Amino acid sequence: MDFEVGQIIKMKKQHPCGTNAWEIIRVGADFRLKCTGCQHQVMLPRKTVEKGFKGLIEN
Repeated sequence: MDFEVGQIIKMKKQHPCGTNAWEIIRVGADFRLKCTGCQHQVMLPRKTVEKGFKGLIEN
């Protein structure tokens, strides 16, 4: 899967705020994702994001 900055993706697990939609801020060996519900940002390894990826919401 090719991920691009600005895409909004759906992950399998919810964030504690209740949403499972994340905006991609940075792509590389690590991803920086921003929660679309509460704007919290996290850094995750690429493998974790690819494993938890459920679908693309919008580009």
